[in-house]
Formats: sequence, C-alpha cells, structure tokens
Amino acid sequence: MAHEHDHRHADRRALTQALVLIGGFMIAEVVAGALASSLALLSDAAHMLTDAAALAVALVAARLAARPARGALTFGLGRAEILSAQANGITLLILALVIVYDAILRLVSPPAVKGGLVLGVALVGMVVNLAAARVLAAPGAGTRSLNIEGSYRHILSDLYGFAATAAAGAVILATGFNRADPIASLLIAGLMLRAAYSLLKASGRVFMEAAPPGLDPLQIGRTLAAEPDVVEVHDLHVWEVTSGFPALSAHVVVRAGADCHERRRHLQRVLHERFGIGHTTLQVDHESAPQGPLQIEVAPARRE
Repeated sequence: MAHEHDHRHADRRALTQALVLIGGFMIAEVVAGALASSLALLSDAAHMLTDAAALAVALVAARLAARPARGALTFGLGRAEILSAQANGITLLILALVIVYDAILRLVSPPAVKGGLVLGVALVGMVVNLAAARVLAAPGAGTRSLNIEGSYRHILSDLYGFAATAAAGAVILATGFNRADPIASLLIAGLMLRAAYSLLKASGRVFMEAAPPGLDPLQIGRTLAAEPDVVEVHDLHVWEVTSGFPALSAHVVVRAGADCHERRRHLQRVLHERFGIGHTTLQVDHESAPQGPLQIEVAPARRE
C-alpha cells in the first residue's frame, strides 16, 4: 500500500510539473503569435491548451482515483476521466475547425508574418515540450500509469506541430512566402483532428461498454470453456469501467461432480494471469443431471 501511495504521489508531482511548463509557455506563445500575426503560433497555442487540459484532467483523475468507492458510486469516480476525455476531444475538434477556416482565409489573403519571431518561439516550444516529456518519462514518475502515458503521448504529438511552425518560420524568413504560415497551421489542425478522433473514439467505446482494446470476448470465452470440468460458458460480458479497469461477468456451468468454488477460483486466476482482468463476477453452477422418462410406481392390488 505504501508503494502504491508513493507511486501515485510521483504521478501527481510529474503531472503538476509538466502542467506548469506547458501552461506557462502557452501564455507566452499567445502573446508572441499576436505580435507576429502568426496563425501557426496561435494554432500551436491552441494545441498546447489541449495539452494543458489533458494534463489537468490526468491530474484530477489521479486524485479521484485515490478516493475509495462509496455510496451509490460503487465503482468510485474513475469514469470522470472518460467524461473529461470526451470534452477534451470535442474542444480539439472545434478548435481545429476554426483554425482550418482561418487558414483558408489567410491562404487567400496572407498577412505579413514575422518569420524570425515565429521560428524562435517554435524552437523554444520544442525545448519546453521536450522538457515536459522528460518529466513524464522519468523513472520516478510512474511511466506505467495510463494517465501518465496518455499525457506523454499527447505532448510528443505537439512536437510535430512545433516542427511545422519552425519550418514555416524558416521559409518566411528565407523567402518571404507568408502562405507558409497558414499551410503550417493546416498541418497542426490535422494533428488536432487526429487527436480529437482518437479521444472521442476511445471514450465512446467506454460509454458503449465495448470490450477493451486487445481483449477478444470470443477468445476469452473459448479459453474458459477449455478449462477442466467446464461444460459451458454463456452470458459473457467484457467491458471497461474506466481506462485501465477491465471487468468481466459470465455464467459458467461445470460437471456435476466438480467443486464449484474451486473451479471459480481457478477461472479467476486464469482471467487475471492470461488476460489481465482482475475484476470478475462468475456465477458457477453444476450441470443438470440427465433425466429419463417419468416413472410412476403402481401399488399392488389389495387382497380382500
């Protein structure tokens, strides 16, 4: 328990440090983007806003995950991160569409863009993102945490956006081709749309109670049915309570002479060791004894 507490504390510390780095630079980038008249920088700032939101959500989720289930919330507050993921995905989608619209207008009538400022800010942004990624990837930060892993990947994807912005700044500085700025912003918008699709798809699967990625209910059912003394497996359900929390329920029929309780414990071990499912509800019953035709015994006639 102490190790788990330290692990969660390290996660929260890493998320807080990354959030401070990303949030602080985002504000500076908005100011620089306005001064340079660069849509690419403002697009990067919008993307960093979603990075900051993702980090904040992960930080809140890490705190909520530490709270025990109570009252009507029998699974606790773990699904709050799924609600936040959907909100984050919708925000990404809306921002990306706004950026695409503005980029098209700037392609038609490009404003003057300060290429040197764009290039400098983009290079600093790459350094800040690398620093935030290093904090989240530190051994003490708990890299196996799903929240940490998701935030880590989100920040790494932002590096591609800064690379595109830096390239646009270099092109403008070298050639004066101002349309490079809206072109770079379109690339950034594409990254945002991809991230939005991924978030909405993943959170939608959880809300629809689909089986977690990598877990095939048919394979799980066949594995259980192949175990000794198991006759039949039906009413099998596999879903995800929240990210990283798979659950399973099933009705298992075993042979008449088998020990129901021992078979249930064995099947739970199989599910945990082979599929990583620790939360299971198994109803184990004996198969019905075969019944022949109904026999009616007729009493012998009484002698008078």
